Amino acid sequence: MRAAISEIGRFLDAALITRAPGAVPSGGRGVRRRLVVTITLVLGAVLLWWALRIEPGDPAFYAATLALAALWVLGAFASGPLHLGHSTTRSGGEPGRAVVQSLVLGTGLLGIFLVGAVAVAQMPWLRQNVLDLLDHAGEGRWWIVLLVTAVNGVAEEIFFRGAAYAALPARIAVPGSAVLYALSTVGAGVPLLTFAALVLGAVTALQRRVTGGVLGPIITHVIWSGGMLLLLPLVL
Repeated sequence: MRAAISEIGRFLDAALITRAPGAVPSGGRGVRRRLVVTITLVLGAVLLWWALRIEPGDPAFYAATLALAALWVLGAFASGPLHLGHSTTRSGGEPGRAVVQSLVLGTGLLGIFLVGAVAVAQMPWLRQNVLDLLDHAGEGRWWIVLLVTAVNGVAEEIFFRGAAYAALPARIAVPGSAVLYALSTVGAGVPLLTFAALVLGAVTALQRRVTGGVLGPIITHVIWSGGMLLLLPLVL
């Protein structure tokens, strides 16, 4: 047991705490980046609010969510350069891409949320809130919904852990980008969605700090969101 705990500790240190060599730090660089990020945030929050008010089954929902993904990506690239980032292993080996670490983090985070969903299922008003949000997933072909979810996950990380993170001063980039991501979901009117965004945003922001790029956060986000889409309705 002690060996397993030690191994988990080394993994978390390498994935979320100790910055990899060559990781690009944030620095709040440039008025242009901050201006583009601010405009994109406002437009994105409004577009998300509108998308989640479209009736389940209406094809306009897919168009709206893909438009939102396009907005995040365009805003991110318009704001300045982005980086994929690097990672180190828990044994301190040569830097690489944060692929395996992110797969593990995304799966672990998914497991924690699904355990929490068991508790949510016992509270009718919270449970119904989430089920209403998942109604869009129940309408239409599951693989289309899964693809749209993955595309949005990639786009959100490119913007929030790419552009928004880089626009913030280094000392507040981790909590700041997580809070901005959570605030962008407030208009949806689902408290648990905002809470989930805050937790996911904190984990992926720590990854961004450690790796200096968006690849790790993207993988973690897509694993988490895809798993929640497929498994959360079963738990609830």
